[in-house]
Amino acid sequence: MSKGEQTKERILQLAAELFNQQGYAGSSISDIMRVTGLQKGGIYNHFQSKDELALMAFDYAIAQMRQLHRTALRSKRHAIERLQAIIDVYYTLIENPPIKGGCPLLNTAVESDDAHPALRDRAQQAMNSWRDMICRIIQKGIEKGEIRPTVDADEVATIMIATLEGGVMMSKLYGDAIHIERLIKHLNDYIETQLPI
Repeated sequence: MSKGEQTKERILQLAAELFNQQGYAGSSISDIMRVTGLQKGGIYNHFQSKDELALMAFDYAIAQMRQLHRTALRSKRHAIERLQAIIDVYYTLIENPPIKGGCPLLNTAVESDDAHPALRDRAQQAMNSWRDMICRIIQKGIEKGEIRPTVDADEVATIMIATLEGGVMMSKLYGDAIHIERLIKHLNDYIETQLPI
């Protein structure tokens, strides 16, 4: 990786953390300069605008989340174990986040809902990818006889995502992991009792 590529990667990482903690609207170019230690020209040497940086920083943050999922799923073969591995990733967001500030998908989806259509579209694409992953795991589980054929994969994906994101939000708000711990226990019970054949 060239020095320029390393600098761009560092800007993306630091901007992703800044946007995830302060939001896109709440982060100025001066804030980006402060956290990166670069002048405006140094930033604009790698990104055409704050908007482009925000989109690429979001992609960077989501890539970190996808890597957590890949690592968690790597050794799991049974559909129930795979769903539980996804759930366990969300405890990591509280205890050892890959990007400071909580879940970048949740934060971006809430902030960009009406204010930034391009970021909203990017957040929706990331959410679709997450939902598709859960649905694929469930469909394979049905095909392999591990999950009841009457289980609605999209419904389970909605329940899992809404519960996990709500748990992350409450734990961040109160500074207490008990909320995500309770929801992880609830989801694991739900998956173990409601999904298997």
